[in-house]
Amino acid sequence: MLWSSSLAVFQLRGEVAVWLKKIFGDHPIPQYEVNPRTTEILYQLSERNRVRDRDVHLVVEDLKQKASEYESEAKHLQDLLMESVNFSPANLSSTGSRYLNALIDSALALETKDTSLASFLPAVNDLTSDLFHTKCKNEEIKLELAKLEKNLTASLVLEKCLQEDLKKAELHLSTERAKADHRLQNMDFLKAKSEEFRLGIRAAEEKLSARGMDASLSHQSLVALSEKLTELKQQTIPLKKKLESYLDLMPNPSLARVKIEEAKRELDTLEAELTKKVDMMEL
Repeated sequence: MLWSSSLAVFQLRGEVAVWLKKIFGDHPIPQYEVNPRTTEILYQLSERNRVRDRDVHLVVEDLKQKASEYESEAKHLQDLLMESVNFSPANLSSTGSRYLNALIDSALALETKDTSLASFLPAVNDLTSDLFHTKCKNEEIKLELAKLEKNLTASLVLEKCLQEDLKKAELHLSTERAKADHRLQNMDFLKAKSEEFRLGIRAAEEKLSARGMDASLSHQSLVALSEKLTELKQQTIPLKKKLESYLDLMPNPSLARVKIEEAKRELDTLEAELTKKVDMMEL
């Protein structure tokens, strides 16, 4: 079994070598790695090449046969012309030869079976129809191309606008980022200062408390007193308006005097309390 397999590989190598020699001719065959795989691939290529050469040979033979048939037909027609009207293409003038060649070239270009008018007219009509369809197609292509150019111009303008907007957005973003960084630095600075002031206030309050300062004079107490002062001022506003309303009246003098004295005493009390609070805040 092994011997027969080796024999088959040896035969394939021989056929491949013959095929390569045929392909390269007098030129040296390129070096390649000889193994069963490369031998199999080259053998398959040689078989395909042989099939292609055979097909090409068949086509060539067919073309030769058709050429021989055409030559025989042409000779028959020439003989027929000579016998019927004693006419031969060799007897034509140079102008007649040009016309005849032009007629032949036209028949070949139009792919007619002969040079008769019945063959030329349908071929020319078909060619005219194809030309008309081609022109229509060209017009459609031109319209489509104009539309595409218009869309392309609009796209380019839009792209340019978008690029400008992008640059503006990037510039604005950079500016806002710088502002945000500056604000963040200020915030960090303010936080540090706030913490520093808070610690300073606490230390000062602790020192004042150690020295026997009244707790009512602390920062929080002063803030509360300020709020209370604002509230008292708001409370005196309606009393003053009430007093003014009494001053505009013409009542019994004794009764008015009593009311005025009451209002004055209430006002004096509020003012005294207000003054006391203000003095405590100044301390």
